[in-house]
Amino acid sequence: MTIKLQFDKYPDALVPAIVQDASTSQVLMLGFMNEEAFEKTRLTGLVTFFSRSRQRLWTKGETSGNFLRVEQILPDCDSDTLLIKAECAGPVCHTGTQTCFDGDSLSETRAVSILHELERVIDQRRGASADVSYVANLFAKGINKIAQKVGEEAVELVIEAKDDDDEKFKSEAADLLFHVLVLLRAKSVSVDDVLTILTDRRKL
Repeated sequence: MTIKLQFDKYPDALVPAIVQDASTSQVLMLGFMNEEAFEKTRLTGLVTFFSRSRQRLWTKGETSGNFLRVEQILPDCDSDTLLIKAECAGPVCHTGTQTCFDGDSLSETRAVSILHELERVIDQRRGASADVSYVANLFAKGINKIAQKVGEEAVELVIEAKDDDDEKFKSEAADLLFHVLVLLRAKSVSVDDVLTILTDRRKL
């Protein structure tokens, strides 16, 4: 798709470019692009801005290594603002946080977004055929089987915790977390329900 932006709409010929995590839809940062920065972004696949303070092009990650690799570039309806969906190689903000818009509220971090995505996948697959879907098969066996599976995964995690293989330990932790999410949905409890309780406890 050919994108023709209205750079001349602004006195400094810079259009705002909002960067969003392609995997989680989390808003990461806001920068500005002139025509040269836009072309470099499009050609290299790395998000490049024009620095108003330094009066030069700069590619995000050129000093930190935390590049933003372009997945999709979307202009708005007036062709004077960009939404860039990108994969991030590390923390985006210069403060070390994942996003420049981090706050003290329950903003959707990358980790939380992934939990929400897993929740949606579980809800979708529970209605599939038990012959082709592991999740549907668990739901077909009922709450007791799901709870039993969570217990089994917890035991496997404890066993791995006693060894020195960090990769196996992380893998078992991921298995346990996934099955806890299945159990939550079987009980009609959402990730947000649990996060709310954790947030309230943090305030104590």
